[in-house]
Amino acid sequence: MRAPDKLMTTVSAEGQILLPKAIREALGWGAGQELLAEFTPAGVLLKPLPVFARTRNEDVFGCLAFSGTPKTVAEMKEGVLAEPKRRHARD
Repeated sequence: MRAPDKLMTTVSAEGQILLPKAIREALGWGAGQELLAEFTPAGVLLKPLPVFARTRNEDVFGCLAFSGTPKTVAEMKEGVLAEPKRRHARD
């Protein structure tokens, strides 16, 4: 369902804004959805917060333990190419 381009809402005395149902449904935003409010030249932009916190490569590289002989780049490429063939093999 496509939301209408323009819908009106009002700021309450408590500073709350109700988003029209058509907008919430079109964006898949349910109760409890956390939003980031950002100033833009055109007004205020609401964006859903990411599900996971932003991380850097340095934060996650090597975090999983591994025992065994590491694969070579050639072996990894071969495995990446072989998997779709295995999944879509005709019986």
